[in-house]
Amino acid sequence: MPSKDARLYNGRHAVLALKRPAPEEFLPQRSRSLAPDMAGATKSDVLELTEKLNVRFMRLQFTDILGINKNVEIPSTQFEKALAGDIMFDGSSIEGFVRIEESDMLLVPDLETFLVYPWGDDENRICRLICDIHRPSGEPFVGDPRGRLKALLAKAKALGFTMNAGMEAEFFLFKPGEQGEATTATHDVGGYFDLAPTDLGEDARRAMVDTLERMGFEVEAAHHEVAHGQHEIDFRYADALKTADNIATFRFVVKHVASRFGLLASFMPKPIYGQNGSGMHTHQSLFRGKENAFWDGAAEWELSTTALHYIGGLLRHARGMCAITNPLVNSYKRLVPGYEAPVNVAWSMRNRSPLIRVPDRRGPGTRVELRMPDPAANPYLALTVMLAAGLDGIETRADHREPVNENIWEMSFREKRRLRIDDLPHDLNEALDELEKDDMITDALGKHITSHFVAAKRQEWRDYITQVSAWELESYLAKY
Repeated sequence: MPSKDARLYNGRHAVLALKRPAPEEFLPQRSRSLAPDMAGATKSDVLELTEKLNVRFMRLQFTDILGINKNVEIPSTQFEKALAGDIMFDGSSIEGFVRIEESDMLLVPDLETFLVYPWGDDENRICRLICDIHRPSGEPFVGDPRGRLKALLAKAKALGFTMNAGMEAEFFLFKPGEQGEATTATHDVGGYFDLAPTDLGEDARRAMVDTLERMGFEVEAAHHEVAHGQHEIDFRYADALKTADNIATFRFVVKHVASRFGLLASFMPKPIYGQNGSGMHTHQSLFRGKENAFWDGAAEWELSTTALHYIGGLLRHARGMCAITNPLVNSYKRLVPGYEAPVNVAWSMRNRSPLIRVPDRRGPGTRVELRMPDPAANPYLALTVMLAAGLDGIETRADHREPVNENIWEMSFREKRRLRIDDLPHDLNEALDELEKDDMITDALGKHITSHFVAAKRQEWRDYITQVSAWELESYLAKY
């Protein structure tokens, strides 16, 4: 049954008997941004805003190595201390951070990420700041995923480049069970770009867009995806660091709004057998100042040598970075033939079967789309390895090969060998093997993140392969 949130957001549900009180925060007429322009903001600017906007609590947000959002919430009496970077937390309790004997970590907020959540009590609002992680000595923590991305962006800047990126994170909306447990019961049977007048997901998706816009996002489109219950909301590209921050925020907002509509949002890559999985296609480009370094109007395909070598780097390191861009056991159940997900290491301008696609747009909009990442990936680490691979391609003048404009899914094994088209890893264990063999990717991640990530994922694989699945019982129990 739709929640009262749904009824308030769209009057066509008003005839339904509903239980919860009206969450006024989702009423469209209240749409206004609570994410002011914070470029160049100072601590006093943030303190002034918190007072002006009646902010009572502040969430200091960061992500662990596996990409899970974490936060420490503090009351207004601690705001000055927080803005000075003096809030400490126990790093030994966070996945992949440090040992218990070296557990103290400092949260250093990035003042430009200040925003106020557009829900709750107007007199006791909650704000958010994304933080970098530092040691008590003040030095950046080498295991901070956001810090690793910033380090790669600094390397790119030294080479004369800035990176822009846009990530398209698909997700599913499911109906929870009677006890509130997670299920894979979808709320609709819609397909790609479908309209469904009685679709609760349409209302929830519209509320998500409204909420994101009030948080400063420039949403470009929202639509139903291919699978039942699957959706996509696209927002404007930005510099790589802001894009990673936006994805971390986006996943939180989607889950929060879905719960208000009595739905469960999931970014699991392949929750339903026989249906398309969820990807996080990542559009990326390098700029020199205001000029797109990927565009050369006089070159073949209007792609510069920088763009072609960048593509060559992505192709060279695709297998090595796959464990980062596709980090779950479940990720590799999406990367199979027949469901529009890439499985072959190739590039094209005319079809979506290869790993990399170059969209038709040229000029300032020239970009490369990497289609293998999924929305379970840590966005900071995913962009780190993509940028590292691309820069390596530029620095070593990597071979970009020829574009493959035929449908690779219909090619024979021999045809693929002739065109030097490799496969992506077939499972998480193979992907981890490839990661450990790729020195360039592990160097970009650093020893700390690499070792802790691999250890956590090897354990995930061991846990998985020792389980007895329903498929095994159905196939073998009575037969043997």
